[in-house]
Amino acid sequence: QGCPLGNLIPEWNDLIWRGEKSDAIDRLHATNNFPEFTGRLCPAPCETACVVAINSDAVTIKQVELRTIEEAFKDNRVVPLIPDRLSGKTVAVIGSGPAGLAAAQQLTRAGHTVAVYERADKIGGLLRYGIPEFKMEKSIVDRRIKQMEQEGTRFRTNVSIGKDISGSALRNKYDAVVIAIGATNWRDLAIPGREAKGIYQAMEYLPWGNKQALGELDSEPTINAAGKDVVILGGGDTGADCLGTAIRQGAKSITQLEIMPRPTEERPSNQPWPTYPMIYRVSSAHEESGERLYAVSTQEFMKDSQGNLTGLKLVETKFVNGKFEQVVGSEKIIPADLVFLAMGFTGPEKSEMLAQLEVELDERGNIKRDEDY
Repeated sequence: QGCPLGNLIPEWNDLIWRGEKSDAIDRLHATNNFPEFTGRLCPAPCETACVVAINSDAVTIKQVELRTIEEAFKDNRVVPLIPDRLSGKTVAVIGSGPAGLAAAQQLTRAGHTVAVYERADKIGGLLRYGIPEFKMEKSIVDRRIKQMEQEGTRFRTNVSIGKDISGSALRNKYDAVVIAIGATNWRDLAIPGREAKGIYQAMEYLPWGNKQALGELDSEPTINAAGKDVVILGGGDTGADCLGTAIRQGAKSITQLEIMPRPTEERPSNQPWPTYPMIYRVSSAHEESGERLYAVSTQEFMKDSQGNLTGLKLVETKFVNGKFEQVVGSEKIIPADLVFLAMGFTGPEKSEMLAQLEVELDERGNIKRDEDY
């Protein structure tokens, strides 16, 4: 119950313990198209929900998952599953991130003719351009895409639905359309000085870092942290990805800010098993370098007469009665040449595509669905 995918964890753990590796990978694939992705990137809420974790260390489920799939690839036990017959139905999948790829693979295996549309130059979405190479090599993504191509899935890159092809034209061309565009509408910070030069969203920065790491750039990346004082707003995984990327580019200093207080290292009493606890976590990037500041809020972006970012004005905060309060007299300024906003996402981009597909949005701005699914 701790797995959002509904993985059959007790079943494949038992099969691994018995040495029945082929059956184990089949049970793992029964609910998860891409264990090699989740085995590297998932925060593993299954482990905090593990019954063993009540009074001991949890079973290392994520590690077992990753080793199971990697051994299966090594032993050539992950093979294309080509459908015996075709249904005659055609499906377009918009977006080639993990959700789009999973939908495409399942639909292809069911016998439908599937085409995946991606506006970027390569397939993979967030896996390709959002996750740094040091966290997951792109060869892992390419390996799975090759399998999908062998199964019959077709890929169309550099195609922006709503611009290159209208949503209505896509609906007319295919029997069904799957929208898997992700929540790419990022959260911004509207404070004084936001217009300063040197402030970027995390997802404006990370793709450049990935291209640089893969040697795909003929010149220096447009956004480069080399020799700069870097500040990251947001204490989550995306912020840590920015931190690791800035380290590799040779940043002078890196500071990651989080508005919440520093979590405890043990499970808080008000977050009992089997809930996912908010505890202090250290990523591989944090182990390398950088400073983390907690319970601070950015009040202003400082800039020089040319509009270049020079620093951030911060104030300490405390969480009282469900809201943040500033600590009087705690203001300070820290230097910054480059700021990355990694404060999460609010939903899908409000593009012409959604209007052309006649898609409704809910009160939060997400794509609305009915109960007939």
